[in-house]
Amino acid sequence: MRISVTVVPNAKVASVAKTGNASYKVKVNARAVEGRANERLVEILADYFSLPKSCVTIVGGLKGRSKTVDITPR
Repeated sequence: MRISVTVVPNAKVASVAKTGNASYKVKVNARAVEGRANERLVEILADYFSLPKSCVTIVGGLKGRSKTVDITPR
């Protein structure tokens, strides 16, 4: 499944909100420095979908707030 994610870095509390059919807004409690926000995004989405981190891959938008993420089943 491919989803569109809007990331809000440096939030106080991590959270996931569904904003559309295949789009989500994710607040990440990590700064956007040296890929830390991307790593935390993968962890948050893996927890949200109850999957291991290896099933979540960022395929587009590594340096921006709008990202494309692939979620693969186990």
